[in-house]
Amino acid sequence: MNIIELHSELWNRLQARRGQLPHALLLGGLRGLGKFDLARAFAASLLCENPRENGEACGTCLACNWLSQGNHPDFRLLQPDALAESEGEGDAGDSGKKASQQITIDQVRGLDDFLHVGTHRAGLRVVLVCPAEAMNRNTANALLKTLEEPAPDTLFLLVSHEPERLLPTIRSRCQTVAIAKPATARAREWLAAAGVGDAERWLALAGGAPLLAAELDGSGESRLIEALLEQLSRGPGLDPLAAAAALDKVVKAEKGGGAAPMKRLMEWAQKWLVDLSLAASRLPVRYFVTESRQLESLAARSDAQRLLAFGRKALQYRRHSEHPLNSRLFLEDFFLGYAALFERR
Repeated sequence: MNIIELHSELWNRLQARRGQLPHALLLGGLRGLGKFDLARAFAASLLCENPRENGEACGTCLACNWLSQGNHPDFRLLQPDALAESEGEGDAGDSGKKASQQITIDQVRGLDDFLHVGTHRAGLRVVLVCPAEAMNRNTANALLKTLEEPAPDTLFLLVSHEPERLLPTIRSRCQTVAIAKPATARAREWLAAAGVGDAERWLALAGGAPLLAAELDGSGESRLIEALLEQLSRGPGLDPLAAAAALDKVVKAEKGGGAAPMKRLMEWAQKWLVDLSLAASRLPVRYFVTESRQLESLAARSDAQRLLAFGRKALQYRRHSEHPLNSRLFLEDFFLGYAALFERR
């Protein structure tokens, strides 16, 4: 199952608009839903010289070959250099300079010549911007000038995980296309076809986002999650100092294999606390579905007021997790607060 089949209804709506396209579409939704892949597939379908019956690009015509090789004359992709390098599309170079995490103003200015020459074979010109929130204010204002005076036969496709972070003026120049989570059954089918084991668990941990679930399954993230759950599931039997020591070792071991392991750890801890609060209110858990009975048992032994207060404090832990002054002390403070949830007054 490809990305088009995963979002078949939305794909059909996009195809229905081919005859009257606006100058800019904003595809927004949660991370891990396949927005970029869908936008790229739509761009390919618009540029294809012999699209299939459902509008999908044929993959064999000259235009499709150009696009697959990254040199279609009527297509431009604006993305941070760091993202391009991670996908194997960027040039690392020998300068040792760290790749930018932002879409730069020079990238937007580089569109000037592209936008002011005729399109190839009198076709359509497509600019894909992803993620759009990677533009700083100056870059966004530079793009805004182009959106305010759009070139003919040009479509801008902006992909955003957090559309609310975009300038209101940028959003007002685009027609918004909301990318919703696919139905659970379809997402599980997609994950099974992708070879993801225990699809139900990973889909729940990813908040229903199938591409994020597939990424988590193949990332070795289970080591971090299992180490955290081993401690959190102890509840009133937790030794905060021992738990902090154990997790500190795991975090330091993860530094070579992934970015910001402490931040990821706190994100999982926060999701556990959300589920604990849901269980305390006798509502279905959202993320750790396979540990639902454990969560219900712990919720029955916790203090509701402390749980609410600690849930708010977890937001601070997450904000500070990327640069704790001392990771061991940071974790000790977190686990001491968590253990206090189960102390009887």
